[in-house]
Amino acid sequence: MLGRIVALRRYPVKSMRAEPLDAAALHWTGLHGDRQHAFCRTDDRSDFPWLTGRQVPGLVLHAARYSDPGDPRLAQVRVTTPNGADYAVDHPDLAQRLAEAAGVGVRMLRLGRGAFDAMPVSIITTATGEAISQAHGAPVALDRFRANLLIRPDDPAATERDWLGHALVLGDEPDPPVLRLDWPIPRCAMIAIDPATAARDVGVLRTVVQQFANEAGVYCTVQAPGRIRVGDRVRLAG
Repeated sequence: MLGRIVALRRYPVKSMRAEPLDAAALHWTGLHGDRQHAFCRTDDRSDFPWLTGRQVPGLVLHAARYSDPGDPRLAQVRVTTPNGADYAVDHPDLAQRLAEAAGVGVRMLRLGRGAFDAMPVSIITTATGEAISQAHGAPVALDRFRANLLIRPDDPAATERDWLGHALVLGDEPDPPVLRLDWPIPRCAMIAIDPATAARDVGVLRTVVQQFANEAGVYCTVQAPGRIRVGDRVRLAG
């Protein structure tokens, strides 16, 4: 055994706060319901039109959740703003608030396959978080890295990079889900944003760039779907 899953995080709306889960369905397209809603800038015709914390840091303080966490396909997404207002994700007043913060027009999109930057599933280990915190000289919250799965390895020196190119079996079901770890995640200015306050600390990004080759966490592809749970064992396939 390599370790255990200690946290599952789903992001109903891209760049907003995570919805913590005890269990989730892992589909071919990623965690069911992950990043299936996103706001985009209406005047942006580039290949990355999304409104993210890079333009509006306060976006990370908006808490998005499914009204029925077990049925993301049909459930409504609700968003609670930092000042406590609550909206349906497609309410025009929410779009207007975000447009005012961004200084540009925005609109909400729902994407069945998810608005991912690159790959549908990401993992990071507690060991990576501890190493970054030590290098930075202060605690660095792993929520900054917005990974779907947090794994605590049995070997305290092991990180997700040690498993690159391998497949991980999750849990002990007869036909368990399997993830293949494909490549390290290159990081951007999002990790400079404190998920609890939205304050920027470029020193965090500088630490990751200079001491970790600007990589933290690993992108994965789904080799076998299934249901995953906090506490599930993680082991190498084969």
